[in-house]
Amino acid sequence: MKTELRFALAVFLMLVVLIGTNRLFPPVQPEEGVMPGEAGADTAAEVERDSARRPAPTIPPVAGAPEGRVPDEAVDSATTEGPAEREVVVESPLYRLTFSTAGARMLSAEMTRFASLHHDGVVDLVPEGADGYLGQKLVVRSDTVDLSRVPFTVQPEEGLRLAEGGGARSLSFVYQHPSADFRFELDYTFDPDGYAVGVRGQVEGVDDAILVTDLGEGLAFAEADSAQEARLMAYVHNHLRDGIRSTTLSGADPTIVGGPLLWAAFKSKFFVLALMGGDSEATAGPASYLGGLLVRDGALEERVRVGAAQAVGNDGAFAYRLFMGPQEYARLSSLGQAMEEVNPYGWRFFRPIIRPFVSIIMTILVFLHTQLTWTYGWVLIVFGVLMRVVLFPLNHKAMKAQLRNMAVQPLVQEIQKKHKDSPEKLQKEMMKLHREHGFNPLAGCIPLLLPWPVLIALFFVFQNTIELRGVPFLWLPDLSAKDPFYILPVILALSMFLMQWVSLRSLDTANQQMKMMMYIMPPMMLFIFANLASGLNLYYATANIATIPQQVWIMNERKKMKGLPPPKLSSD
Repeated sequence: MKTELRFALAVFLMLVVLIGTNRLFPPVQPEEGVMPGEAGADTAAEVERDSARRPAPTIPPVAGAPEGRVPDEAVDSATTEGPAEREVVVESPLYRLTFSTAGARMLSAEMTRFASLHHDGVVDLVPEGADGYLGQKLVVRSDTVDLSRVPFTVQPEEGLRLAEGGGARSLSFVYQHPSADFRFELDYTFDPDGYAVGVRGQVEGVDDAILVTDLGEGLAFAEADSAQEARLMAYVHNHLRDGIRSTTLSGADPTIVGGPLLWAAFKSKFFVLALMGGDSEATAGPASYLGGLLVRDGALEERVRVGAAQAVGNDGAFAYRLFMGPQEYARLSSLGQAMEEVNPYGWRFFRPIIRPFVSIIMTILVFLHTQLTWTYGWVLIVFGVLMRVVLFPLNHKAMKAQLRNMAVQPLVQEIQKKHKDSPEKLQKEMMKLHREHGFNPLAGCIPLLLPWPVLIALFFVFQNTIELRGVPFLWLPDLSAKDPFYILPVILALSMFLMQWVSLRSLDTANQQMKMMMYIMPPMMLFIFANLASGLNLYYATANIATIPQQVWIMNERKKMKGLPPPKLSSD
């Protein structure tokens, strides 16, 4: 079979594997009656209609007062009375969060274990100039109640300081209307050893309310290459039926996202701020879902502001979980609800295939680093060699099949020439050739297709692995950033040239297509990989170099077969 046809056949088989796997193993559909999607969509749409139709009052309708009417004296007391605004700090070994008593808003979320590569200091998830995150609004019948500026009391007043290994502690914010029965309580529960925060609340004095929690306008820049990071900034949501959808902030427009949603999040390259419905993964029923998202124009440049809507229970209670921290695979996986895919690996149609490989690869990388105490630079080198060893049987089988096919090519050409006018006789002789010599045009392609999902998974894993962030190795200041001296991309290109040069020398006759590819592919790879993470370049360069001995072995085997008759299959 000609080289061009073999390549086209390989591409076709790849597409069959991708499409067929999604058809045979579609995403699991939720059971009927769990929570209709239309209800979630109606909730989000209702909030949007009510917010757009009238100016939001500063206090809720008072129980017992005529519907839709708010006493003027209550408005004055709500906006002027109460203690002066002050800041409250929650500090743990992992983060430092600053809240305001005005609206119980989060003013900053500093990740104390991660240095910012964009400016001095540590990573702060809240952008400079943002108007505070996690403010609350209530939609009550025909009124929208903005609580993001009302004065809250807080307990403990001095904030929290959490000790490593200590128990979880709570911070409570309470707004009590001075002249009405309305009361809004918000309790945050912080774990000193994790980034997940439990949130529970209680609303008194109103019925049939919908809570809208402000997720803000995305995360602050934290990487040295802000242009690349901007392309990765997005808001993401996980729909109960439709799965995970990601929308980049640069291309986002105001819209309504209908529910039910398992979670909603803002993500950057390495960090995430997520809101998950319910107070635990085991929570079931409508309270464990978000009703939808309200996406509006933001105040920051090229940003949108996202609010997550959820129904308040008949008893006035609500609950959700927050995650504010790094995209560490193990931590996100422990949250459930596929939170580890907030920064999706690969294209949507390909994710079901590479998802298992991502989990295995991350487990191996973390094990090598933690158990053997190797730096991640050496982990990537060892992993590149290990992958060549693991995949060697498949590559060996494919190469043996190619050697057999090449040896039989003279017989194939003779049969095709002899029986070119007799298709039936040609097919019969080709079948005989297959039985006697094992000739199969697909035998060299199929084994090479099997490791293909692994290679794709590796590409996305090394591009988005926070464990590599800020990690130096040899001359590389950061394995998650590009090589500042472009040494690794050059080594990668040279190793690819050498691999193809060895393969070309093993052929009996000159192959113009392979010769052309030998000169074209290395510069192309250099251009593509020059600005990718140096950790990714390190792995691929190591894998290529580890493959060269195998290519030399194949070259020697081909030389041994010159002048010998085509091998026959054993009769065993």
